[in-house]
Amino acid sequence: MTETTDTDRDYVGPNSSGSGVSTPEVVAWFVREVLPLEAILMHFLRHNWRGASDIEDLRQDVYVRVCEAAQNGLPEQAKPFVLMTARNLLVDRVRREQIVPIEVVSDLDALGLAMDAPSPERAVMARDELRQVREALGGLPPRAREAVVLGRIEGLSGREIAARMGIAECTVSEHLSNGIRQLADILYGDAPSSRRKP
Repeated sequence: MTETTDTDRDYVGPNSSGSGVSTPEVVAWFVREVLPLEAILMHFLRHNWRGASDIEDLRQDVYVRVCEAAQNGLPEQAKPFVLMTARNLLVDRVRREQIVPIEVVSDLDALGLAMDAPSPERAVMARDELRQVREALGGLPPRAREAVVLGRIEGLSGREIAARMGIAECTVSEHLSNGIRQLADILYGDAPSSRRKP
């Protein structure tokens, strides 16, 4: 029996067009509206989830749910939609932990599971994607690049980035938002220029 979630029922509604949204539109919306909310989302997850080691995975799961739901229609307000999705994900996780106990297996070979090694084609694609990201990072202004590397690659908090860069936390947020938007413009070229800050 498939467990249903409340994610699609509780968010602040999508556009009432009733038609699907193209992937480029979802990507542009995600970069423009959802990524700038990452600090708020991470604060919400840290405040509401006991396992600090799960926070990064939870963030990714929220992003996946948000993008899947957005393909049915873009929500009018991103912030309540993202936070409601995060809340529902946490509720689902708690329910799952109570129903299905996870047993630790000391010898994974005993399960007969095959290790998933990437195919040669996937390895080539991954190297190409990494090269594109490196080039895109190189095209950012120095302060924005430093903030993005410290925050998204090294995983430092806003406070830690501010201390390392010698700037205020609000300035870190500006550098991160601008850097991520510029990266999206470089990599995808579909974020509308009219939305950019001067």
